Amino acid sequence: MKKEYSDTEIKIKTAAKSLFLEKGYSATTTRDISKESDINLALLNYYFTSKKKLFEIIMLETFYDFISKMVEVYNDEKSTLEEKLRLTSSKYIDMIIVEPHLPTFVVNELKNNPSSILKILKGQIMESKLVDQYNDGVKKGIYKRIDPIHFVTNILSLIVFPFISSPIIIKMKKFSRKEFNEMMYERKKLIPEWILQMIKK
Repeated sequence: MKKEYSDTEIKIKTAAKSLFLEKGYSATTTRDISKESDINLALLNYYFTSKKKLFEIIMLETFYDFISKMVEVYNDEKSTLEEKLRLTSSKYIDMIIVEPHLPTFVVNELKNNPSSILKILKGQIMESKLVDQYNDGVKKGIYKRIDPIHFVTNILSLIVFPFISSPIIIKMKKFSRKEFNEMMYERKKLIPEWILQMIKK
């Protein structure tokens, strides 16, 4: 069961998440969080005991939110594989445009807590309806036979990597943030097409 937080705890978590996403764990201090949330330091420590504990809670919740959108789409019984690809691309690009620091945050911190995250990925992604549909397409001769991990990794990489490398892309193309986002919106349609080209015979 998901823990219910008080208004004060939610206020602290919201401020901390914003700072962690922007600055990372090491560069964020409890004093920064206290100031951002307008909560005194003693109260912050009372609710969360340490920066590390607060970070672990936020990290797991953030990663769960990040993955849950994929799990929801990948395990839908009614949609086709092609529809799942379009929905995954659309939902993730919309989500990351709202929180552009999210991919870098997740990638940088994954190494600190791999075991619980591996359980989510293995059980709910690699054994999903999407992977079943891909394997079924392989048996029917529609798709090429490759390890499904390549299939799933390619989907995530095409969505997430441009956001991680956005400082380079923006400088190289002399984009504004708005122009970069427009490029990402364009990729909503392109990514499913590219993935299908990769796997179709």
